[in-house]
Amino acid sequence: MKKDIILSGVGGQGILSIATVIGQAALKDGLYMKQAEVHGMSQRGGDVQSNLRISDRPIASDLIPLGQCDLIISLEPMEGLRYLPYLDKDGWIVTNETPFINIPDYPAETDIRAEINKLSKKVILNVDKVAKEIGTARVANMVLLGATTPFLGIDYAKIQDSIRDIFARKGEAVVEMNLKALDAGREHSLAPAR
Repeated sequence: MKKDIILSGVGGQGILSIATVIGQAALKDGLYMKQAEVHGMSQRGGDVQSNLRISDRPIASDLIPLGQCDLIISLEPMEGLRYLPYLDKDGWIVTNETPFINIPDYPAETDIRAEINKLSKKVILNVDKVAKEIGTARVANMVLLGATTPFLGIDYAKIQDSIRDIFARKGEAVVEMNLKALDAGREHSLAPAR
């Protein structure tokens, strides 16, 4: 088993929390894990990206070579497109459809959607809308994580346990909200294409 994952988004969206949950769940599942992070101007809405490599064998490098990424997880659609050169021909992209428009020349949403739609293996979800329906926009990252769970190769119960461990200090209500968000994202990903 090997999964090379690129997580991308904009500062403050919770990309590194997703990476932490996946990494801890991989370790709970008895897998090896390496992670490299690139933090942009996170407080100003800059690019935040993380390479996460998971395997049942030791991993030599924490960086993913071009064309070998199995999964791009993106909380911001344009940021997901930025890493397409890394995506393997059989790789998946799981992305939020809602842009975070933080630059004056941000491309048209229709153009971004058209580029994503060229890919055969994709899950596009309005994670912000789903999170608000659950009760708070703050769990949008866990909705997106839930949508990726069918592609991770990690036991779902281990992902749930990692969320419990990571958010326990914030109280049971926060843990339950994050678990509910995870389930909602997973349900979307497993639902038949519309």
